Amino acid sequence: MHRNQIWGGGHLVLMCLCILATAHFTIGAAPKKPVAVPFGRNYVPTWAFDHIKYFNGGSEIQLLLDNYTGTGFQSKGHYLFGHFSMHIKMVPGDSAGTVTAFYLSSQNNEHDEIDFEFLGNRTGQPYILQTNVFTGGKGDREQRIYLWFDPTKAYHSYSVLWNMYQIVFLVDDVPIRVFKNSKDLGVRFPFNQPMKIYSSLWNADDWATRGGLEKTDWSKGPFVAHYKNFHVDGCESSVNAKYCETQGKRWWDQKEYQDLDAYQWRRLRWVRQKFTIYNYCTDRKRFPKMAPECKRDRDV
Repeated sequence: MHRNQIWGGGHLVLMCLCILATAHFTIGAAPKKPVAVPFGRNYVPTWAFDHIKYFNGGSEIQLLLDNYTGTGFQSKGHYLFGHFSMHIKMVPGDSAGTVTAFYLSSQNNEHDEIDFEFLGNRTGQPYILQTNVFTGGKGDREQRIYLWFDPTKAYHSYSVLWNMYQIVFLVDDVPIRVFKNSKDLGVRFPFNQPMKIYSSLWNADDWATRGGLEKTDWSKGPFVAHYKNFHVDGCESSVNAKYCETQGKRWWDQKEYQDLDAYQWRRLRWVRQKFTIYNYCTDRKRFPKMAPECKRDRDV
């Protein structure tokens, strides 16, 4: 995957999550509750098989990274739209230089991609969550946030809802980013390239932590990320399929999932105001002209 060497600074301020009153709204709904299934139901290892450990009959796995190699896995099928989720507990302690990735990607040069990347840090410093969206091979849409919890202490859910209208990134069912279909504004949107789901733990100390200033301390290895609840609810398609046969008939295609509701927009605004440390939409140095999708996504 292409990676841009950017870094956002700032200090994490611990905030209390206020309970917001649920609004009545005509559209918008939380994704359906994920179903906890074992690893082997939907995924297979892709490389360094000996660096994946299985527990509880495959209902939980661990990825290991050492100074020899990292490892990863991918979905058995290709999917065109759906809801994809897994629970991850990040590498604890000194994780500088490491990246734990969870993403969807198609398989050609003008590829589409939907990225979660968790950037490790020195002990005591917070993880950074970077998201990105590639359409037609074009990325450069990085956003970075601090999480409002320590992702190394317990499992948390990370999910993608993807349909013809929007892509929603969710952390514990809280929307942290929306990428709306802005095809009418000249922005390509991923709607005709089936994607596989991937996850990996790898060394990226040339860019991941403070732009590469902080290197991986191999004396702290091996580094371990924990996974469980490998939920996939998508329209499975062949690599060459243009459209899914069930398009428009699945739950995520329905009207209530074409936009966030008022409550979800407020939660997203809370994340943006309190925890965002970088947003390509407001980076006038890299992008003197703001990308056309930014206003529709309410990023500005």
